Amino acid sequence: MQFSYHKNSGNQILKIDGSLYTHLFKARRETKKIFYFRNLKDNYLYKYNLNSINRREAILDLISSKIVEIKPKKELHIGWCIVDPKSIEKNIASLNELGVTKITFFYCQYSQKKYKINFDKLEKLLINSSMQCGRSNIIELLSCNNLDEFLQLYPNSYMLNFSSNYITDENKDNIKTIIIGCEGGFSEDEISKILKNNIIGIDSNIILRSETAALFLASKLF
Repeated sequence: MQFSYHKNSGNQILKIDGSLYTHLFKARRETKKIFYFRNLKDNYLYKYNLNSINRREAILDLISSKIVEIKPKKELHIGWCIVDPKSIEKNIASLNELGVTKITFFYCQYSQKKYKINFDKLEKLLINSSMQCGRSNIIELLSCNNLDEFLQLYPNSYMLNFSSNYITDENKDNIKTIIIGCEGGFSEDEISKILKNNIIGIDSNIILRSETAALFLASKLF
């Protein structure tokens, strides 16, 4: 683990209790005196010294702080048509490690409306991911109602779909925002709303699952 997360990192005195206390001082049986924390809001790495500890909590004192920015070198925003949340939860940490900047979830025509995104759970998974990989922030998670609303916000979006306009080293830097479909893909109406040159594909005749497409794009576009 590269650091620990606490929302109050940066305060002069930091109280550690609950699950974080259990993780640091019981599960891991830490005996060290120095701990590093981030709040994942700023770019500071905070260094704390263990002041006191009892059976339920520990008190840490801030020693120093310094800017240590570890972020993706480029921005990639994925518009993700909602799929089974279990598939998203299984892969969200990998997308965070690969450097995805932002994900906006919305319902496409073929999305199952019974699926609901648990943003609190995804945030916890992302925090754990950043603690492990060292990233100084997490993926920004957003939502909107449908493709029309998404395109109003991001009118120059690309769409991953069946196309001979392949992703190449020459054009990948132009792709800042890209839409991924759900099971069943996109309807003809949805496809018609994207600029023709912004519909891109991959040089393969194998159909990717939605979550596989997300991982592929995160790997290919960086």
